[in-house]
Amino acid sequence: MNTHASYSSPGIVTQPSSTFAFVSRIVPLLTLGSVKWIKVVDVVDLESSDPSDTLVLDDTYWPEARNVGHEGWVEWKTWEKIEDMSKIGEGFRKEEGEKWADFQVNQTVGLGGPAGGVTAWGELDSVLSVAKRAGLLSNFIREVETGPKGPKQHHNWYNLDKPPTPPKLRYSKNSEGTEARRGELARTARSEGYEEINERDSWQDLVTPGGRYFFTRNKSSIVAFAVGAKYKSGNGFSILGAHTDSPCFKVKPRSKKEKFGYVQVGVETYGGGIWATWFDRDLGLAGRVITKRSDGKLDHQLVHIKRPILRIPTLAIHLDRTINEAFKFNNETQLLPILSLVTKTLNSTGNGKEEPAATGVEARHHPLLLRLLAEELHTEVSEIGDFELCLYDTQPSTIGGAQNEFIYSARCDNLIMSYCSLSALINSTAGTSLKSDPNIRLITLFDNEEIGSVSAYGADSNLLEITVRRLSSLGAPATPVDESFAKAMSRSLLISADMAHAQHPNYPDKHEDNHRPAMNAGLVIKQNANQRYATTAVTMAVLRECVDVFNKGVTDGVTTVKLQEFVVRNDSPCGSTIGPMLSAKMGLRTIDVGNPQLSMHSAREMAGTEDVENAINIFQTFFEHFPDIDARLNID
Repeated sequence: MNTHASYSSPGIVTQPSSTFAFVSRIVPLLTLGSVKWIKVVDVVDLESSDPSDTLVLDDTYWPEARNVGHEGWVEWKTWEKIEDMSKIGEGFRKEEGEKWADFQVNQTVGLGGPAGGVTAWGELDSVLSVAKRAGLLSNFIREVETGPKGPKQHHNWYNLDKPPTPPKLRYSKNSEGTEARRGELARTARSEGYEEINERDSWQDLVTPGGRYFFTRNKSSIVAFAVGAKYKSGNGFSILGAHTDSPCFKVKPRSKKEKFGYVQVGVETYGGGIWATWFDRDLGLAGRVITKRSDGKLDHQLVHIKRPILRIPTLAIHLDRTINEAFKFNNETQLLPILSLVTKTLNSTGNGKEEPAATGVEARHHPLLLRLLAEELHTEVSEIGDFELCLYDTQPSTIGGAQNEFIYSARCDNLIMSYCSLSALINSTAGTSLKSDPNIRLITLFDNEEIGSVSAYGADSNLLEITVRRLSSLGAPATPVDESFAKAMSRSLLISADMAHAQHPNYPDKHEDNHRPAMNAGLVIKQNANQRYATTAVTMAVLRECVDVFNKGVTDGVTTVKLQEFVVRNDSPCGSTIGPMLSAKMGLRTIDVGNPQLSMHSAREMAGTEDVENAINIFQTFFEHFPDIDARLNID
C-alpha cells in the first residue's frame, strides 16, 4: 500500500518565491537521504479568456499568450514506499522500498513573468543534477500531464515562471546547438511513444506491424518510422526527408590562439553561411564531447554553454572608412572569435607564473575553454578527449511582425522542415489511421546536407536505402531482399523538405516573374528542368491530391492548406538538396518542397508563422492518404 505525505496543498502560485520554496523543499530531502528517486510532473494549461475565441495553446503565439487566462497549481508529495515501481514510470523498474518523491507542478504568472526572468526549471535542473552527481539522488524524471483543459505538452518546452514558448518556436528556441537540436528530436520521438532501436540489432523479431520506432546514426542523423498494421513485405513507404544541419562555425582540432593580449578560438566555416552576419553577435558553444572515464570507457556527452562567451567584433568605421561600400574580410584571419583577455586568464588560474608545457588536449585547446567545458559537464579537464563544437547566436527565436506573422530565428533552414516532418509523423500516428495503413510511414533527417551530403550520415550515404531494404523484407524471410525492395520502391514516394526562397521586396529581379513564393501563402513546390530538383508531374499530382483531400475535409474554423511553385530564373544558378540524389540512388519517386523564407544562411533568418501549420497538415495528409492516392495512379 503506497502512502504519501503532502508538503503543500494544491493552489494557485503567482510569485516566483513560492516556486523556489518548492525547490528548497527538495534539498533537505536529498541531504537527509529521505528520497533517492524524484519524478517531476509538469501540468500546464493555457486557453483563451474570451469565450468567442477558439484559440488554444497549440494555435497560440507568444505575443497572443499575454492576453489569455492562466490556471495552475503546485503540489508536493513524497511516496514513502513503492511496492510496484512499474506503476510509477514506464521503463523504470527499481528495487522495492526505494524512496521516491513525486512533485506535481503547474505555475503560470502574471503578464511579463517575474523580474529578471529567473526560472525555477533552471534552478531545479541544477539542484537535481548536482545531487545526482554527488550520489544523493539515483535519478530523476521529468514528465508532463494533461491539464484540466489543455492538450498534452512536452516538459522541455516550459519553465515555471512564464507562459509556454509558442509552439511554432519550441524546437528552435529550446535547442541552440546542432547536437542539442538532434537530441531534442530524439527526445520528442521517445516521449511520443516511439521505441528506440539500434542499427546493430536484428529487426526481424523486433519491428512489428502497428509499431513505432526510431534510431540514430552517429547521434547526428535520425530515422523514425511507424509500421502500418496492414503492412506486408514489399508494400510501399511514405517517406519525408529533411536535414538538421545549418551553416555555422566549428572549433578547429587545434584551436588555441593568443594575440595582442586576447585569447581567441580557432574556428573553421561549415557550409555556405553569410559570414558577415556573424560579426558582433553574442555567441555560445554547443556540441558533443568524448570523455574518458577512470575505468577506461569512452562516453559521449552533449554540452551546451548557453551564455555568450565568444564574439567576432567588427573594425570601427573610423579605422576603415570604406566599410559601408564593401564589407570584405579574410575568413582565416578576421573571423576569429575572442574568448577572453590573457591577463584575466592568468589572474583566474593562479599567480601568473608560466605553467609547464601542456600535453594532450591541453596542448590543442586553451585551458580556459577546457575549464568551461569541464564545468558544464561536471567533469575534470583531464577526462576530456576530442569534441565537435559549434558556435551559435545566443539570441532566442521570437515571433515578429505587426500581426505576429513572422518567425525570426537562427537555422530556419532547415529546422522548420525537420520540425514539420516529425510533427506530421507523430500527429498521423496519434489517431487510428495506422491500423488500416498498408505502408510504412518514415521520416529521415540527415546530417551534412549543407556540405554536399557526402558522409556516412548524409543523404548520399546508405542510411535510407539500407533502412528501407531491412524493413521491406519484414515478415517474409523467404522472399529475396532485392525482390521485396524493388516492389517497395515502385510503391513509394519521397517528399524532400528543405526551405525555399521567398520573394524579397528589395530584390525583385532575383525571382522569375511568374514564380514568386510569398511567406504565409503555402508550401512551395520546387521544380527544375535540369533535375536540380527531383519534382515531376506525377509527384506534383500526388501532392495536389493530398491538398484536395485535406481541404475537402475542413470544418469551420480550420484553415485550408495551400501550395505555391518555384522555378529559378534562366540567368541564375539553381541550388539543390537531398531530393535528386536520393531519387537517383534508390529509383524513388520524389518531390522537392519547402516553406518560403528570407535571409537563408544568415545568422538570423525569417519565415512565416502560418506556413508551419500548413506544412504539417499537408505532410500528415500525405502519411494518412498516400496509399489510397497511389492506388488511383495509372502511370506504369
